[in-house]
Amino acid sequence: MTVATGRVVAGRYELSTLIGQGGMGQVWTAYDQRLDRRVAVKLLRPDKVAGEQADELRRRFERECRVTAQVDHPGLVTVHDAGSVGDELFLVMQYVDGVDVAAHLAAHDPYPWQWTVAVAAQLCAVLSAVHAVPIVHRDLKPRNVMVKQDGTVTVLDLGVASVMETDTTRLTHTGSPIGSPAYMAPEQAMGGAVGPYTDLYAMGVLLHELLSGDVPFSGSTALGVLHRHLYEPPVPVRRLRPEVPEALEALVLRLLAKDPQHRPASAQEVYEHLALLLPARGTPTGAPLDPTRPFLRPHAPWPDRARTPAPQPAPVTPVAEKPDVAGAVDEVKRLLDEGRITQAVDILGAILPVAAEQHGGHSPVVRTLRKQYAATLMDDGQYRRALPELRLLADERAAEAGQSDPQSLRFRYEAAQCLEQLGQPAAALAEYRALLPYYENQYVAGDPRLSHDVRRRIGHLLLALGDRPAAHDTLARLVLDVERLNGPGHPLAMDIRRTLQWLGQVRG
Repeated sequence: MTVATGRVVAGRYELSTLIGQGGMGQVWTAYDQRLDRRVAVKLLRPDKVAGEQADELRRRFERECRVTAQVDHPGLVTVHDAGSVGDELFLVMQYVDGVDVAAHLAAHDPYPWQWTVAVAAQLCAVLSAVHAVPIVHRDLKPRNVMVKQDGTVTVLDLGVASVMETDTTRLTHTGSPIGSPAYMAPEQAMGGAVGPYTDLYAMGVLLHELLSGDVPFSGSTALGVLHRHLYEPPVPVRRLRPEVPEALEALVLRLLAKDPQHRPASAQEVYEHLALLLPARGTPTGAPLDPTRPFLRPHAPWPDRARTPAPQPAPVTPVAEKPDVAGAVDEVKRLLDEGRITQAVDILGAILPVAAEQHGGHSPVVRTLRKQYAATLMDDGQYRRALPELRLLADERAAEAGQSDPQSLRFRYEAAQCLEQLGQPAAALAEYRALLPYYENQYVAGDPRLSHDVRRRIGHLLLALGDRPAAHDTLARLVLDVERLNGPGHPLAMDIRRTLQWLGQVRG
């Protein structure tokens, strides 16, 4: 991927200096010609988005950018723009003046354990906001965490890793996991369902590295690293640095638990443990890049630095009249055609009470709007809001047409997807297992692909929950059925075969 300095992307962003590159693409400093400001532009490699899956990858990329742009947190890099030019995908972000944690660690060896606690506490604040959406970062590592001049921490590349993964496996055609194996939770590398617990494991790896100077598990191959993640216990950091508090060592070991259910329940819980180890308020040294500074003097101005007053929000004009339902429905259709899903969600949420008042809560009009609302919430990544809507729709439809009604089963299936995305693998697994008999008995239009998809999800959730033998058995039986129906060259069969091969190698 060759990009020349001075090239203008999307008719607006003039590339200036290459500041990073890797397997997924390049990152440049650039200038926004329209607003005359410095930005960072990430270009994803053309070969990653070309071919048969190009349109699907572009769609997923735009969706991830739209969802992540909704997260409002000072510790998360701001997304300014996103799109595609030819075969390339581009993401325009806030330019962060600082250094990444990998460089910060290299410049301060050994890394003060108080700094480690301060970095981790700030990361917990970011992850709490991100997981509440819900979004899983999937690629948390030192290169994706910046320390700014005032010591505050900023997280990069939110949502980008998920775009480069397929829906059926986390392994590439070469058998290597996508992302950074040294920081990958076992369930992620094995192709299992990911959740907030996956990011917490990566945080444990990052903490171990900051405290000890090295990652807990390394090797010459991705498979070797994965094997160590799965079967070797990490070396307690106090053996390497006795001055590290026992409570901090214990927290790192919990974060690195092989079984996701043995890790802390949330980033909030991790923060509460770290808060006890944070330095008390006081006067910082004044040196830049000190991550304890935000805790020593919260929101204090920098020495000799002026701050620009924050702009005041524009006054909101109240709406005097109730919205027109028919007109709002037409507007929603137009917005969805244009890909403006977040705005469509807001309009649907506003007109539903009005439609219920005008037509009755159980009328066909309201039922149709509720279905559209739930589907649009899911497409917008708002799984927490979509879940109760889908459950209610499923129960109502089942009461009218029976438990085996295809529409009711579809609502339950989508509710299970929400549970999966919300980081509740045990609950999602239970729901998929309850659905499977209906699909296997071909209640749903006799389409075996639905059964195959549910079984695949069950296998991935079993991996996420650490039950590798059951996952192997589930996927081994599934691949035979897929090949019997579609032949050995079917993409799903090939993906499952690769996961089974990986599982077999690791087990061996």
